[in-house]
This record gives sequence, structure tokens and C-alpha cells, in this order.
Amino acid sequence: MPTVTLTDLVAYCDQRTRRTAYKDAPGAFNGLQFANSGRVTKIGAAVDAGLVPFQKAVVAGVDFLIVHHGMYWDMPRPITGPVYDRVTTLVGGNCALYSNHLPLDGHPEIGNNARLAQQLGLNATRPFMIRDGEAIGRIAPAKIKRSALRAKLEGLYTRVIALEYGSTAPRAIAFCSGSGNGAIPELAAAGVDTLVTGELREEWFNVAQEQRLNLYLCGHYATEVHGVKALAAELAKKFQLPWEFIATENPL
Repeated sequence: MPTVTLTDLVAYCDQRTRRTAYKDAPGAFNGLQFANSGRVTKIGAAVDAGLVPFQKAVVAGVDFLIVHHGMYWDMPRPITGPVYDRVTTLVGGNCALYSNHLPLDGHPEIGNNARLAQQLGLNATRPFMIRDGEAIGRIAPAKIKRSALRAKLEGLYTRVIALEYGSTAPRAIAFCSGSGNGAIPELAAAGVDTLVTGELREEWFNVAQEQRLNLYLCGHYATEVHGVKALAAELAKKFQLPWEFIATENPL
């Protein structure tokens, strides 16, 4: 097995995701969040930082774990209780933690939204939801019946909530993984009436009726497995290392 350093992996992930180009929430703290001894033998991917994902990663022999949601959103916090358990699990397993949030939503190739479109056989070439000059979402041209779109999504995801008040044959579909609350106000200006996302607040139901929108909610967690998987797989191939997706039972 080749010797791969933590520095090499972090540098590749930072460059590939264009980590520094995105202005994210301060608590996202994109990049290396927790180091290990400096050598990596197995890569892992998970959606969320948390005690159970960390425990599963360590049991699987992962010593470089990529997550979409890191562990510093509500820091600073005392290193006690569950926070202490997280840290000691990583230390005990010699497991480094790398987090990548908005850059891994908006990436045109390995991002969550690009992959959401790809799994439907669509190419999301158009940027959507521009934040500080960078696209978070994507829009794909589409010639698909609304019924066929819903059927495809229901074949891919365990739970799909469909609010169908827009066109029966949408000509374009917007994608916003995770929370789509920020996407709906931008649909009209983008000339799109159909959105695939993870979750929405309750008040958007009336908006969907009034503005004649098609909204498909496929789960926050479920729509954000794609980016970490794609980055981990690419990283593993480049550095000739094994990798594993660390799944959890998150239904949200």
C-alpha cells in the first residue's frame, strides 16, 4: 500500500473543491478540522460530523473522514460531554476530519447539485443561487414529463414529498441539495418553476400554489450524500487508497 500523507490529501481536496473561493458560514470551518498522525491508509465519507459516524469510521479503519457538515457549527463549546466523546473518538482512532460545505454543494462536477442532476440523466450546466460570486445550486435543461420526474425521484429516494402546481412538462429543473428555503425566491428570476431539494419550511406550500411551482423534497441528508461520495472516490483513485461511505440512519 502506498504511503500517503494527510498533507497531500488535504491539499488535493482544497484545490479540487476550490475551498477558499466560497464565503461560507463561519461555523462551517471548511477544510481540515482535526488532524491525525500525518499518514492515511483509508478514506471515509459521511454527511455529518457526529459521535456515531466517528465511531463507525474508526471501526471501519478510516483515518481520513470527509464530511459535508463539520463539527464546529455551534462552537466555541467546552470540550465536555458529547463534544469530548467526539474528540476522544477521533484521537483514539487516529482519524483526521475534513469538512467541506458550500464548495461541495456548488461544484459543477462532483458537487451535490451536479450529482443530483446526473442521477436523473441531466446535465446541470447553468449556475443558480449565486453567493459572493459563486454558484451554490445548479439548473439543468430538461424535456421531461412531471410524472416521469416524480417517478424517477421516487425510485432513487426513500421518501419524496411532491408539491405539483407548476408545468406538467418542465423545460428546466433547479437543484438545491439540503435546505431549499433560499432557492424558492430565486426561481422566478431564473425562469424555472421546478425545484428538486432536500427540505423546506412549511410556509412554502402556499407559495407553491400561488406561484404555480413544482417542488420535490427528497430529504436533507439523502440529497447530500453525493458530494462526499464523489470526492472520496476521486481521492481514493488518485492516491490508490480504499474508501468507504459511512452511512447513518438519518431520515431527515
